[in-house]
Amino acid sequence: MVRRLIAVRFFWWILGLVIVNAGLAQAPRAYILTATAYTSSVRETDPTPRITATGARTRVGIIAVSRDLLGLLPYGSKVRLEDLGTVRGGRGQFNYLFRDTVFVVEDTMHPRQRGRIDVWLPDRSTAFRFGVRTVRVTVLQVGR
Repeated sequence: MVRRLIAVRFFWWILGLVIVNAGLAQAPRAYILTATAYTSSVRETDPTPRITATGARTRVGIIAVSRDLLGLLPYGSKVRLEDLGTVRGGRGQFNYLFRDTVFVVEDTMHPRQRGRIDVWLPDRSTAFRFGVRTVRVTVLQVGR
């Protein structure tokens, strides 16, 4: 009888730990940031326009962050983006680019930029249309 009582108490204690730990699971962190776009052009980057700060080759799914955000979004961080539009509207206009893409932080912006991200796009006309937008950045995995 005593063994059974101990077993029942142990069971409830373990169940309590599981429930408490399940409640501690964090929701993904999200930030509202200003986003611009860039391409692999020497006039927009440095003398090696197709190589990122981490040494990766540019491709769809690469983002650059301003250096002040490297503490929140270090290299290798995986994020999702949601287009919140511009001051003139246009909410969701670029979600077709973001929908199925997990973006990876592989590059940094010029030191004068603060609180921004830069989305790599393959052509200049799309980058110009992108302009300056507000995006929701949801962190899926923090990098190294």
